[in-house]
Amino acid sequence: MSNGNFSAEDGPPSVGRSLQQARIAAKLTVEEVSATTRVRIPIVQSIENDDYSRCGGDVYARGHIRALARAVGLDPAELVARFNEGRGDAPAPEPAAPVFEAERIRSEPRRPNWTAAMVAAIVAVVGFVGFTLVSGSGDGSAGPVAQSESPDPDAEPDAVPDDAASGDDSADDAAGEPDPSQSAVAGAPADKVTMKVVASGASWVMVTDANGRQLFQGTLQDGDSETFTDDDQLDLVTGNAGAIELYVNGKHLEDIGDPGAVQRLTFTPGDPEEG
Repeated sequence: MSNGNFSAEDGPPSVGRSLQQARIAAKLTVEEVSATTRVRIPIVQSIENDDYSRCGGDVYARGHIRALARAVGLDPAELVARFNEGRGDAPAPEPAAPVFEAERIRSEPRRPNWTAAMVAAIVAVVGFVGFTLVSGSGDGSAGPVAQSESPDPDAEPDAVPDDAASGDDSADDAAGEPDPSQSAVAGAPADKVTMKVVASGASWVMVTDANGRQLFQGTLQDGDSETFTDDDQLDLVTGNAGAIELYVNGKHLEDIGDPGAVQRLTFTPGDPEEG
């Protein structure tokens, strides 16, 4: 036996044979399964023949098996377990996943709260001015403020200089907002698949979930971004891959395709898996 296949005498059919039989029983063609799962037709045909050389590695092979199993009504977990057994792998998560989790939940260094510091400074200055006024009127010392019998209604009140009074806005600008990609990384739930799409140019984009339900379809312009989350799977189709940056499950995917290229991608809660 090779590639984890089972003979009829030894047990159930191989993973590829099971997928093929279920597809035929469901009266689905290879083309229909490919359109539903975003897995290319040659890869579907190879997997049904228990040939995983086109998948680009076991991680991607597992992702394709899950997608195909859902499309033909089989249990993805059972088929992946049989695949692992046939490949001699333990059914544990990929090594990259624990490392990714450890990196993802690491807390960001806290930035100084300049707004609070500026407010405290203003309160201190106002308190000092008030104390000076009270002290000056109490000991009878001659001073421009103490000698004034009544306040001039047209006079400007004692205040902090204009550049200091505007410190709240400048402090807010200095503190800044966290980078959108870092927020998406830190907020990605461990048991779901999260995908953030950021456009660096105009690109048509369509996103669907594990049930084929359309979550988004339209054109993103330069600077636009959209974030999507699903329990099982997210499928992305983009008409200008070179103008799209992806953040999937807290990981930045670089160079998903050339400018003007149509790209179809599939992702699950594990490592990013390309369809």
